[in-house]
Amino acid sequence: MFLEVITVSTHEYEKYVRDRITQLRLQKGISEYKLSYDLGHSRGYIYNITSGKSLPPLTELFSICEYFDITPAEFFDDRISNPELIQKAVEGLKTLSDSDMLLILNHINRLQQK
Repeated sequence: MFLEVITVSTHEYEKYVRDRITQLRLQKGISEYKLSYDLGHSRGYIYNITSGKSLPPLTELFSICEYFDITPAEFFDDRISNPELIQKAVEGLKTLSDSDMLLILNHINRLQQK
C-alpha cells in the first residue's frame, strides 16, 4: 500500500483550518462567540482563528473536533462536507440487519449513478 504524498503550504493549511471551522460552525447554526464560550475561551477566540490572527494548538483542535462530534481525520477530509451527518448515518446503519443494509447500499448506488 502506498501513501499519497500531498504537499500543502502553511498558508493553505491555515486557510483550510479557518474555513473548516467556519463551515462546521455554520452547519450547526452557532455564532463564533457561542463556539468560543462553549470551548471555554474568551468571546473573540474563534474570531481570531477564522480571521487569520491565530491558529488553535493541536490540543484545542482536538477539542474543536470533539465539540462537533467528529474525528480529526474527518476534520481534515475535505470530501466530507457534513461530517456530523455522516456520523449519524453510520450510527443508524449499525442497528440495521444485513438485508436492510444491502437495500440501503443499492439505493446509494442508484443515487450515485444520477
